[in-house]
Amino acid sequence: MKSFGQAIDVGDKDALVGWVNASAKELKGVDIVVANVSALAVDESEEAWKKEFEVDMLHTVRAVNAALPHLEKSKAPAIVIVSSVSGREVDFTGPAYGAFKAALVHYAQRMAFALAPKMIRVNAVSPGNVYFAGGIWEHVEKNIPDLFEKAMALNPTGRMAKPEEIGRGIVFLASPASSFTTGTNLVIDGALTRGVQL
Repeated sequence: MKSFGQAIDVGDKDALVGWVNASAKELKGVDIVVANVSALAVDESEEAWKKEFEVDMLHTVRAVNAALPHLEKSKAPAIVIVSSVSGREVDFTGPAYGAFKAALVHYAQRMAFALAPKMIRVNAVSPGNVYFAGGIWEHVEKNIPDLFEKAMALNPTGRMAKPEEIGRGIVFLASPASSFTTGTNLVIDGALTRGVQL
């Protein structure tokens, strides 16, 4: 299987659009878009709101807009937008982080409705805490142990998710195996959140 990658700043519109188009050219099209970048701005400053808007929200909108002409040519087009359970409930993350994660789910639902006539599926995935080497939770464990202990205590399974457990949900929603699933928000959190998703 062929791969293609570039190091870019997703907050830079020209760089992001250029990368999407270069990927389409190199790979002879685009079938799947997975938007999964976050500024992780969890403080309460105005700068955090700007970062979350520029990175989490706008990178998703720009990536989708850039990919749409290519997706329209695909036989099995799909978009998966990675949000967070922090968009479902108020938690210990910052207000901007949670607000824009909620906005991503709303955006996914709207785009699912708008693109359904073109058979382009759009879904969201909302992971809970995900632990991996070099990740944010390893950093918290080593540098903010009180917060890590608090977060772990909220996980009824007694652990955090592995990246591949989230990845499998994304792969399913992006694949033809879920060909009639669009407009959903798949929560993968090991029962971390307790709100009922109607």
